[in-house]
Amino acid sequence: MNKLKEILSYTFFEYKSFHFDVADAFFILVLIVLTKLLLLFVRSVIHKFVKSGKLDSRNSQSFQLLFKYVLYVVVFVVILEIIGVKITILLAGSAALLVGLGLGLQQIFSDIISGIFLLVEGSVKIGDIMELDGGIIGKVNEINLRTSEIRTRDGIVIIVPNHKFIVESVVNWSHNALLTRFQITVGVSYGSDPNKVKEILLQCAAENTEVSNNKISKPNVRLVNFGDSSLDFQLLFWSKNVFLIENTKSDLRFAVVQKFRDNGIEIPFPQQDLHVKSGNLGKVV
Repeated sequence: MNKLKEILSYTFFEYKSFHFDVADAFFILVLIVLTKLLLLFVRSVIHKFVKSGKLDSRNSQSFQLLFKYVLYVVVFVVILEIIGVKITILLAGSAALLVGLGLGLQQIFSDIISGIFLLVEGSVKIGDIMELDGGIIGKVNEINLRTSEIRTRDGIVIIVPNHKFIVESVVNWSHNALLTRFQITVGVSYGSDPNKVKEILLQCAAENTEVSNNKISKPNVRLVNFGDSSLDFQLLFWSKNVFLIENTKSDLRFAVVQKFRDNGIEIPFPQQDLHVKSGNLGKVV
């Protein structure tokens, strides 16, 4: 027992109030192991809630990240206390330094605070489809304290500072809706039967597996304009395939072109009629 006490009291270094011995190293190691076990336990509990349907999977990831960051801060503070660093003294001593660096680091602090708000509020979750200023559309892969990762439809990963989700206008295509409405527009010649055109467009939508056809979100067709060369129709439809909706639109356009050809319906070229009046135009001398 005396030998064990002697080993635990062996000091690695000591300076004023700072003291670090074998016992401190052992406590820190135990604290780290317990932290890892606690994170695994919380993850398993959240996973059970997700499987039972009591918690949304995207919310669960935000909860895990927020809990992990809070726990890491607590563990870091405890470790500092173990080795003799007083947090109150550290904060008081670094106050002037923080004020001096405030202007230079204000954007970083803004991003970190924004990241905390994102995790707490849940306005942006992992897996959400976001449209940023400039028309960039992507899926949220990660939400970290300072930045978030968004993967675009082209597979490009964009690092976005968190403050952009707070202070700028963004569109969350996944927010509060499993289905989103989209549209495609097509023009037909004036000699076409409008009712037949409507029937074909609805048939194309009904045959596409990515288009919802339930009673609440049934596709609809509108005659939106009498164009210069065509009757302009709009097919409105609902779909869950938000991220790759351009592929769904393309499939619908392919189907529309084929069915129009099969039924003799023409998609006209833009054209203008020129009327020339005959008469004496005079002579130019």
